[in-house]
Amino acid sequence: MPLRLMKLARSGDAPVGPQISSVGLAAFIACLGAGGIGAAYYQNPVPVMVGGAVGLYFLFAIRIAEQWQKAAVLRLGRYIGLRGPGIFVIIPVIDQISQYVDQRVRVTDVKAESALTRDTVPVNVDAIIFWLVWNAEKSILEVMDFDNAITMSAQTALRESIGRHDLAQMITERETLGRELQRILDEKTNPWGITVQSVEIRDVHIPQALEDAMSRQAQAERERQARIILGTAETEISAKFAEASAVYINNPVALHLRAMNMLYEAIKEKGSMVIVPSSAVETMGLGGLLGTASLAGPKQ
Repeated sequence: MPLRLMKLARSGDAPVGPQISSVGLAAFIACLGAGGIGAAYYQNPVPVMVGGAVGLYFLFAIRIAEQWQKAAVLRLGRYIGLRGPGIFVIIPVIDQISQYVDQRVRVTDVKAESALTRDTVPVNVDAIIFWLVWNAEKSILEVMDFDNAITMSAQTALRESIGRHDLAQMITERETLGRELQRILDEKTNPWGITVQSVEIRDVHIPQALEDAMSRQAQAERERQARIILGTAETEISAKFAEASAVYINNPVALHLRAMNMLYEAIKEKGSMVIVPSSAVETMGLGGLLGTASLAGPKQ
């Protein structure tokens, strides 16, 4: 099979050339059988010759297109229209089927290797394109190999789009990049009778050294944020302490009550020991409280 026919077979379009349908083969066998019966009955070879000729006509005249296919028919080199889906008849030798066009949604894998982003970072990008032929007549008459044209156009558009975006945008805004590629490709392929439904960015690969550097940068950024949060907390705590000190200066009783509460919280646990300066005991009148707490401990 020539290279051109192999490409068409891989892309989902039937190869160009004569195709024998099952219905045509059945008609050929039926005509040949009828001619053989007539020749045996009349003892004359003419019926089998006529049956064979009619069978050969049906063999090459009857064609079948699948539900998702359209066949372009050329008569003496001129395009006369589309046929299918289903069974249809052509004139052998005079008519020719140039191509069977698959009108289902197709998937094309596109890769851009070592493409530079706007911030000069080499990346490898994998994308998937979903497209279909909505006008088989235009796709056959306007472009020679639309499957290859879609692939090459997608690779070019992908590289151009990569060059217009930074690395951070490509990693975090894949949907935006895909919509931009879909718009560019759809504008280019619509005159061919082809529409690009969507483009999905499957993966973005960056060099390993750059990936390690970005990881260290992210870790340093997290540590910086942690230090900022800790410093903010210390600032807020000191501000609250300053407000509390202003209240305690003007209200000694509140300071004594706070000290008593702190002392109670410290000695309420069993086996705990609290060392309080003597000056604090004398100024706050905590001697009686300490004695009461020490007596209450053994009783419990």
